[in-house]
Amino acid sequence: MIELVGNFRKIAEKIAAVILASMFITFLLQIFFRYVVGWSVGWTIEYVSIAWLWIIMFGYAFVIKETEVIKLDILYAYIPVKFQRLLDFVTNMTCGAILLYSLPKSIDYIDFMSIERTAYLRLNFALLFSIYVPFALIVSIRCFYNSWKAFKGTSYQNKSNSSTATESS
Repeated sequence: MIELVGNFRKIAEKIAAVILASMFITFLLQIFFRYVVGWSVGWTIEYVSIAWLWIIMFGYAFVIKETEVIKLDILYAYIPVKFQRLLDFVTNMTCGAILLYSLPKSIDYIDFMSIERTAYLRLNFALLFSIYVPFALIVSIRCFYNSWKAFKGTSYQNKSNSSTATESS
């Protein structure tokens, strides 16, 4: 199972890299058309915006590991492990519940937006916003899994309280 997840993550990384590379190439095309040719092309801005939306949601759902997530833990590191677990449990349960609660209305909105198309590329908005569904599902599963780990105390046994860290003079 772990090997399957690892292989899927490698494929997802390659997909994310292709999206990122296409964003960069499109950005260079935008500069070329704007400043060399003198044309104002809107499709490049539209594509970069779409690709950015997809890279953020796709990347967080399928590429980024939990240990790679940037967290604001200025105070978190200085509270006892028991309260860290409680905080992790509550925040992850809240986040997962909000994502699952929003999913039916989000799907309705995505379905509603299928009647609209983008201005330049004429892409269906339902296609553009469809990345939210797997994003919300995967992230909510990760949140509930992290809540379970916090509840059980998994991965907290080796943590020491950071408040005993040495202070610099």
